[in-house]
Amino acid sequence: MIWLTWRQHRKQALFTAIALALLAALLIPTGLRMHHALDDSGLADCLSELGPAELVANNDCQKLSTQFSNQFSAMPFVSVLFVMLPLLVGLFFGAPLIAREVEHGTHRFVWTQGVSRRQWALAKFGLIGAATTLLAVGYALGVSWWAEPLATMGNGRFTYIIFDVQGIAPIGYTLFAVALGIFAGTVWRKVVPAMAVTLGGFLVVRLGIELLARMHYMAPRTLTYAVTGNLQPNPARSNWVAAMGVRDAGGKLVLSGSQTGCPPVGAKAAPGMPDADACLNQMGLGRRAYNWQRYQPGDRFWTFQWIETGIFVALAALLVLLAVRRISRVA
Repeated sequence: MIWLTWRQHRKQALFTAIALALLAALLIPTGLRMHHALDDSGLADCLSELGPAELVANNDCQKLSTQFSNQFSAMPFVSVLFVMLPLLVGLFFGAPLIAREVEHGTHRFVWTQGVSRRQWALAKFGLIGAATTLLAVGYALGVSWWAEPLATMGNGRFTYIIFDVQGIAPIGYTLFAVALGIFAGTVWRKVVPAMAVTLGGFLVVRLGIELLARMHYMAPRTLTYAVTGNLQPNPARSNWVAAMGVRDAGGKLVLSGSQTGCPPVGAKAAPGMPDADACLNQMGLGRRAYNWQRYQPGDRFWTFQWIETGIFVALAALLVLLAVRRISRVA
């Protein structure tokens, strides 16, 4: 079975090796540029000096962060390609695994050679699963290193797309995509329909979990800080901000989707600028107004990674089990 499986998938293995070489040719030079820019600009040291506090008096890193983001503004779009890698593995390794055999009729020959359908399925699934796991671990390590500097933007490592290409989550996505392709092949039994179902099913599940479930893996926290003052959230914390706004003294949300700030009460205003009371009056706020955020702490990154990976590995195991059961019904 090992030799037969290798014979059937050696072209896919060759194309995969070529794709990995091309991926490395993109990752290494651009990754080195971003890592060097992060260090040389002083942004890495600046964020490190902010420490672990939730609020900081002065965010001197904002200008450096903006410069870094502008310099590598195209890189988040490149990372979309890496998000699609697990899906491609599912399309070209998982979907044809059963569907191609049935579509070409070769399954009848294989299953009459003294190897039961279940033995054949377990051998094929095990070998392909092991190979794709090694593949996923390899590119997860490489892309995690590449995307690390991009975590200084937005919601840090929790930023959409950045979370999806870092850590161990890509391994779970890959196993799920392959298992979904295998299961689709046992139901539709032709390669193209199986690939179409794999594509649609993967996108629906991935987007559903990312947009609807991920924020609720753990109860979010709330952060508040005065409108009048120089305290602001610490960007080094890499918190995932789900909602923000400004609330009045009674807790009513008077401004949604943004934060604001006025000079400290009693402080001398800069020339041409309003003092604290004038600033608050312009926005219709009182002295006790405060900024509000609902967020997931950045130090929950690995907890969320394990939770999400566990979900997709469990889904993959269920799909493989269903695929093994369905093989007994294939004529």
